[in-house]
Amino acid sequence: MGGGDGCTAREVLKHRNIQKVILCDIDEDVVLLLKMTQNVNWWDARDDQRLQLIFQDAKGALENTEEKFDVIVGDVGDQPIELGHPNHLYTKSFYENVVKPKLNPNGIFAGPAGVLSHKDKFSPVYNTLKQVFTYVGAYTAHVPSYADTCGWVMASDEELRVDDEELNTRIGERIDGELFYLDGPCIVASTILNKTLKTSLMNETKVITEDS
Repeated sequence: MGGGDGCTAREVLKHRNIQKVILCDIDEDVVLLLKMTQNVNWWDARDDQRLQLIFQDAKGALENTEEKFDVIVGDVGDQPIELGHPNHLYTKSFYENVVKPKLNPNGIFAGPAGVLSHKDKFSPVYNTLKQVFTYVGAYTAHVPSYADTCGWVMASDEELRVDDEELNTRIGERIDGELFYLDGPCIVASTILNKTLKTSLMNETKVITEDS
């Protein structure tokens, strides 16, 4: 969902066991421009036969497909925007009635939630996903282009385990070439949150709905 800059598709397609990637972005002109000009972002993903591009609202695309997915990534803006178009991609009903039914039994949904003003964005998204999925994990990383630490939330009904040695083993078995940024220890380190964030997530009560 989103990800028109191609970075997510580029990294996912490095996994040999990936059968298909569907990138659904609402803005066709921007995606095609980036695809033609941004070699660093798109790299080999542009010509990979496993990649399918769809230009549509992600909610409608998920509702209308018969496909089931192992992973759904919400690579969208880091917060709901007042009166903004993507707000329906953050609600409990969207996660519960659209995303979850399209996941395989051990599927994972991963969606971003910005840490800047985290009580407005990060912790409400985290708490909303907790109402829908059995296991929800939060992780963070510094993103230089945003000059800030950004946060993400991952959710599944299967336990989310992160072990640096196991992750490195899987990366070695599955990846063609090199991942641009991640390795096992880096992934594990990103799950260690500071005290402020942990407290906010633990105490959050807001659930994002169409009305709220």
